[in-house]
Amino acid sequence: MIQKTNRINLVEQVASQIEQLIGSGHWQIGDRIPPEMELMEKFDVSRNTLREAIRALVHAGLLETKQGSGTIVRSANALGAAIKRHVKKSAMLETLDVRLALEKQAAQLAAEHRSETDLAKLEAYIQLSRQAVEKKDYEQFIELDIHFHQAVVSASHNQLLIDLYEPLAEIIYSFVQDLMAMNKPFKYEEELHIELFTAIRSQDKQAAATYVEDYMEVLRKEVVEMIEEE
Repeated sequence: MIQKTNRINLVEQVASQIEQLIGSGHWQIGDRIPPEMELMEKFDVSRNTLREAIRALVHAGLLETKQGSGTIVRSANALGAAIKRHVKKSAMLETLDVRLALEKQAAQLAAEHRSETDLAKLEAYIQLSRQAVEKKDYEQFIELDIHFHQAVVSASHNQLLIDLYEPLAEIIYSFVQDLMAMNKPFKYEEELHIELFTAIRSQDKQAAATYVEDYMEVLRKEVVEMIEEE
């Protein structure tokens, strides 16, 4: 059923074939599509080509990539996908509200209570994130970015706050992926959070809180703009 492609417009060809497989019911809503290596072999394309095709279909709303779950079919047609995207964007605003409340408090407490071990961990995640950007490994970048946020919360040394934030990890992972898929080119270099790290290292509680407020406000404006564009 899957046909090998020629070398012209490979990304478009692979995306088109995947869309046809979904439309025909070969892969149904909720199904996990085959793993990357298997699809690379069947389509006879490189990993980069396959990932670009899948990213395009994620952007269209037909697929969704989730941490630990692989790539899932989310819609069988463009209209259904458009409706789901609108609902998803609205939910993203609620996620931002919760993140602002928890991460602002975490940043202030981290600035007050961070240890040298905490600082070393935060700095390591920033360096690894920068390397992921240089390698254009954006999936790894998302994971490292979430680890950075978790490390900030951990540096607060407030166990209740840590416990409240922990279940958000998967939601935030999905949020960042959605933002990357729906938005204009993602500003990876601006997502390294160096200013937040500097504020925490300097034990500047106000600067840490302000950074989180400004960061979340930028994200909120981008999500609102995406909703209004529909």
